[in-house]
Amino acid sequence: MKFITSLIAFICLTQTLSAQNKATDVVGIWMTAEREAKVEIFEQDGKFYGKIVWMREPTLNGKAKMDTKNPDTKLKNRPAQGMIFMDNFIFDGKYQWTNGNIYDSRSGKTYSSKMWLTDGNTLQLRGFWGISLLGQTTT
Repeated sequence: MKFITSLIAFICLTQTLSAQNKATDVVGIWMTAEREAKVEIFEQDGKFYGKIVWMREPTLNGKAKMDTKNPDTKLKNRPAQGMIFMDNFIFDGKYQWTNGNIYDSRSGKTYSSKMWLTDGNTLQLRGFWGISLLGQTTT
């Protein structure tokens, strides 16, 4: 009986350890859930950032879409494509990238954020105000 209990405990521990991520597992290009944009996540000085590298519709009336909702008037004329809109994520050493910020160009607001992988091909991103319960998750 001790052998079976030990075997089950070993299998559970092995599964838990194999589920842990490496810090750079999020690095790469990710398609948004709506398939409207591709985001490149990259590491710089131990923190992780995201920028828009492709948009299905990068123009409006023949001109590049701009960050018109930005509260900083100096940034209202920057193109949406190429914009860094995720910043300062730190890997927690196991499962999540936390303490980040995400800028929503549709509203001009910035939210606290965290992200995690549900598998090797699916990244979840949660933006929130104050506590994580007051937020929204996207794939």
